[in-house]
Amino acid sequence: MDKQLKRCGICEEEKKEGIHLYNLFICSECEYNMVHTEPREEKYQYYVRKLKAVRQSKLYS
Repeated sequence: MDKQLKRCGICEEEKKEGIHLYNLFICSECEYNMVHTEPREEKYQYYVRKLKAVRQSKLYS
């Protein structure tokens, strides 16, 4: 079965492999890079800005 391409919310490229964090798809490469980025690195703030796009969906009963 061929996996469907999804747009990564970090790099904005179409990828097959990755994770979903609420409503945001994060490709495997970006996930790896985020986990291995130190807070003092310039790229860290880029990831923080991108992750602000995550919105936890509300549950309605």
